[in-house]
Amino acid sequence: MTGQVMFDLLLAIIGGAVRVGTPFLFVSLAECLTEKSGRINLGLEGVLVFSAMAGFGGAYLTGSAWLGVLLAGLSGALLALLHGLLCSLPRVSDIATGIALMLLGAGLAFYLGKPLIQPQAPQIPALPLGAWSDTANVQSALSINALFPVGIALAGLLAWGFANTRIGLVVRMAGDSSDAARALGYSVNQVRIAATTAGGFIAGLGGASLSLHYPGSWNEGLSSGQGLIAVALVIFARWRPWRCLGAALLFGGAGAIGPALQSVGIGGGYYLFNAMPYALTLAILVATCSPRRSLKGAPMELGMSR
Repeated sequence: MTGQVMFDLLLAIIGGAVRVGTPFLFVSLAECLTEKSGRINLGLEGVLVFSAMAGFGGAYLTGSAWLGVLLAGLSGALLALLHGLLCSLPRVSDIATGIALMLLGAGLAFYLGKPLIQPQAPQIPALPLGAWSDTANVQSALSINALFPVGIALAGLLAWGFANTRIGLVVRMAGDSSDAARALGYSVNQVRIAATTAGGFIAGLGGASLSLHYPGSWNEGLSSGQGLIAVALVIFARWRPWRCLGAALLFGGAGAIGPALQSVGIGGGYYLFNAMPYALTLAILVATCSPRRSLKGAPMELGMSR
């Protein structure tokens, strides 16, 4: 490869890491917040698909991409609220309810979204961070989803909130010791329902990013398991919001390798490279299966550290 080809490839991977990683960022932050409260939401895959459909439909019907984003967040919050309420009932499993929620969200999205497969909706604007350059490749690679800075701000807000606010302390207490939270007069169920619902709203923003920016359309195969991968991302990030940002970019970069190679004329192994995020997920789960490594930072109430 020449130096110019290498430069173009690097730019394509960096730009792709942001484009592909933005939904990963929102969904991993959502799961991080949910698990910090002591609850697991495996239904985020259904939340992601349903909110992507709702956001696309909202943008199409209102003519405003930002109203579509808001509707996607509210739709995600609604499904997550259902999960939180069901999991608060006696003898209800988080895992089983999450799987049911995943199927419900996907089923509703596929049924309600059939009329939206062909139409085009207004898109979330891109931030032209490469406007300083006259090179088309640089401009394209540095055209950033406007939701990405929102995700960075959310990561910082969650990290600061967990460490410095009463609300963050209560959420962490509910995840680490429900008995201590009850002893101080807090309702653990209410804390977990609120955290799960807020996480659903955040995941909904990731759904909006899928249908209203990249790839920027609605179809039934839009998510490709990103909601489930988020669980591995949170484990990899050790339940820390800033690390979720790094993990999302890592997974986004892995998913961008195939298209990046194709953009510089290298087509061999395209589908193999497209499988990189899933292979990386498997590698992370295998690497963290050791109790000594996987449990560091895990909320105690998840049962992972007992």
